[in-house]
Amino acid sequence: DVQLQASGGGLVQAGGSLRLSCAASGFTFDDRTIGWFRQVPGKVREAVSCGSNRDGITEYADFVAGRFTFSSDRAKNTMALQMNNLKPADTAVYYCAVSLGPYCTVTRSTRWGQGTLVTVSS
Repeated sequence: DVQLQASGGGLVQAGGSLRLSCAASGFTFDDRTIGWFRQVPGKVREAVSCGSNRDGITEYADFVAGRFTFSSDRAKNTMALQMNNLKPADTAVYYCAVSLGPYCTVTRSTRWGQGTLVTVSS
């Protein structure tokens, strides 16, 4: 059974940091494009960052603006998102995802973690 377990969300003040983690079980990352999305209630889920082993490129949404760092350990099938200088606008449920398409696009094969809530207070 394919499972993605995300963790690390919580409440933090503006300017603070959080590190999200995601562990996969039931399959391996291999060369799949993997990454993080976020969603605010009532809004579309949006890509935050993703990376591919095929070309070694990591992509970030414009709103990240150098504040977040995506990393992965494909030998352990884990990924992480280090988030620094958080802003209230970053408040959302964050989801890890695997089997993404180019430019962090969602495909028919995309699988999602259960989400972890990040709340940034002003």
